[in-house]
Amino acid sequence: MDSTPTFTTPRLLLTPLQLTDAPDIQQLFAHWEVVRYLDSRVPWPYPADGALTYVRDIALPGIAAGREWHWMIRLREAPTQSIGSISLYDQPGNNRGFWLAPQWQGKGYIREACEVINAYWFEELARPVMQVPKAVENQTSRKVSLHEGMRMIETREGQFVSGPMLKEIWEMTRAEWFGRGCR
Repeated sequence: MDSTPTFTTPRLLLTPLQLTDAPDIQQLFAHWEVVRYLDSRVPWPYPADGALTYVRDIALPGIAAGREWHWMIRLREAPTQSIGSISLYDQPGNNRGFWLAPQWQGKGYIREACEVINAYWFEELARPVMQVPKAVENQTSRKVSLHEGMRMIETREGQFVSGPMLKEIWEMTRAEWFGRGCR
């Protein structure tokens, strides 16, 4: 794939990450409810230039190298309004991550975004497996994986913004994705 595609779902627009998204990320991301279960590499308190530094120095170079894919999650009814982000990574044990600003959580937006992003991973990128790490305490993220038909394959120690806790690795194979009967 030469460029990251834009996706449309019934309620969402997923647009490829751009440097111009950094101000939205800075405003939406720097909330404890968003970051507490993320990897400890995320600085906290979040610095004033945290989003710009991340997009410019980590995400965009990862995209250019063909090992990462990042999208901003937007509402179709308000396409200039960002509400979160979803990403794919070509890393063993860590293939997908997402976050959503608190005011949009609990509305099924992440499940909707994951459906098209998972399809891209398995159908367009033809990856054999998707593995997703999460803090054991992150029950909301766990529900997303359960809904998708993933299974938990491993538990190990993890370091998160909120401190050390157990981390689960959830998995779905390409065969399982296609076997779900909804593609």
